[in-house]
Amino acid sequence: MPPRAYAADGSHLRVAKEYWERLKQKDVLTLSAQTQFEPTPDGRLVFQFLQRRMMVDPVSACLRRPVGASWDRADDPLLELVSVLYLVNVRDVYPLGRDLVSPQDLKEGHFFQGPHELRTAPLLERYGQDLQGFRRVSEALGGEPLDMADAAVRLKPFPRLHLYYLLWEGDVEFPARLDVLFERSIENVLAADAIWALVNRVSAELLDPPATSATSADRDPRRPAAQPFKKK
Repeated sequence: MPPRAYAADGSHLRVAKEYWERLKQKDVLTLSAQTQFEPTPDGRLVFQFLQRRMMVDPVSACLRRPVGASWDRADDPLLELVSVLYLVNVRDVYPLGRDLVSPQDLKEGHFFQGPHELRTAPLLERYGQDLQGFRRVSEALGGEPLDMADAAVRLKPFPRLHLYYLLWEGDVEFPARLDVLFERSIENVLAADAIWALVNRVSAELLDPPATSATSADRDPRRPAAQPFKKK
């Protein structure tokens, strides 16, 4: 898996200026109602990425993370890109938990093959024989356990956009298997390449979860949504 700061071809990811401009034209309160992102008085949007609080800052065209009482620029290009695309494309409040589909069932399902097949091998190597470890890390990321497969979880990269990870444990007869499912409405807000990028970003958290002690401030859902903003 490429480093989080780089695209699959190794190039540095950047959000095109036109997407930031389109986001600036959208009404923040409408976006909040559609996404459950929390608006700040100065036009920014705070959200939970798994258990980590983040801020989309259209004013300064960047993604931010909380540090003390202020918000610093976040060096997370992949999450920044997908967050902006999601906010630019969202048009409605879409249903959750219904009509789960695999990547191949989406309208652009042909995209998820060859170099764009979902990268499940690292997860299988890590958790194929460790269901408890998978459950433990998923729970630490705010995942909700599901009664599916041998172990399954619903993860929330955005409050109203969820990914479903289903894991079957391997044995001497059958290899371990992991599937990622989506609510079909995901294709209303993200193109196939952005869905692929989002899965890669969430899977990276499953493989390398942040230490609870080091990120407790970021991950506390009781933290006030809008601290005094200090430009960094």
